[in-house]
Parts: sequence; structure tokens; C-alpha cells
Amino acid sequence: MNNVKILAFSGSSRDGSFNKKLVNVAAAGAREAGADVTVVDLKEFDLPLYTQNREAADGMHPKAREFKKLLTEHDGFLISSPENNSSYSVELKNAIDWASRKESDDERPLAAFAGKYATLMAASPGGLGGLRGLVHLRGLLQNMQVTVLPGQFALSSAHQAFDDSEKLKDEGTEAKVKSLGRDLAELLKKLR
Repeated sequence: MNNVKILAFSGSSRDGSFNKKLVNVAAAGAREAGADVTVVDLKEFDLPLYTQNREAADGMHPKAREFKKLLTEHDGFLISSPENNSSYSVELKNAIDWASRKESDDERPLAAFAGKYATLMAASPGGLGGLRGLVHLRGLLQNMQVTVLPGQFALSSAHQAFDDSEKLKDEGTEAKVKSLGRDLAELLKKLR
């Protein structure tokens, strides 16, 4: 039997992003639980802003198709999102919007999302750790027929939380974040 496949990504493309670091910790936990984990950086896709006019004129952007294919090929997602004005990032929303588009009449709606499972996390220098944005992201994904696991994590004071090797300085926090990845991997294995 093949291992479960998890796609891990951050809603930030900023160099040195706390959310990239955080999702990598969760990805390590999923790998330790036996999952095949692919970590991607939205920066690699450099997607233009989604509009129906752009889609009608040019079709699916090639990088959007690449991201959608990755989502489709994986059983679950680990997503770490920065909080922008109490919600998730426009970059993350844009990538999700592109990947949600049908490319043919016979493609099922929300093919990259429906029936998938996700675990959410956030990191921020602020005191709430990006928690407010996760509420909105959870609602969006659930509306797209993704089952979002109840366990989530928001890392406050993220600018002080990581060491030079991008590991969390606090062992208990490191274990908690790794458990997010492990729990998603274990659930997906049970669902097989």
C-alpha cells in the first residue's frame, strides 16, 4: 500500500517567513509518522491575480495548473497562514482561487479540494499568533468541501521562537507542532 501523501505550504512567500518555518516543523512530524510530504513555496508559482477576464482570455495559468495538480495528487494539506488584517493572506486566497477553477466540463467541481483533509497553523510576531486569520481560512476551506481538523496552532512571538537552524527553541512547542503533522498523517492512514 502506498503511503499517504501530504502537501505542506505557507500562505507567505516572504523570505525568512515564520509561517514557512512553522509548516516545515509540522511536515517533519508527518514524515515521522510515515507520510510522504511535499513542501512547496507559493513563491515558486508567482501567480497573477485571478480574475475571470484573465481566465477567459488566457485560460488556466500554467503555474496555477501546476499548483492545482499538486493539490489533486495529495490526500491532505498542512497549511500555515500569516494573518493580514485579521484574515489570511491575499497570496493564499489567490492560489486557492486559481486552483478551484474547472478546466473542462467533465471535471468535478472543486476537484483539487473536495474530500481532502487539512490542518491549519499560523505564526506571527503578535500576541495572538495569527489566530484570527485561521477562523476565516477554516470557513473558506470547509465551504470548498475540505474537512479541516479541529486541532490547530497559532504561534505568538514568532520572531523569537526559532533558532538559527529554523527549529523551534521550545521543545514543547516543537512537539506540539510536529503532532499536527503526525495527527493528520495518522488520520489519513486510518481513512485508507
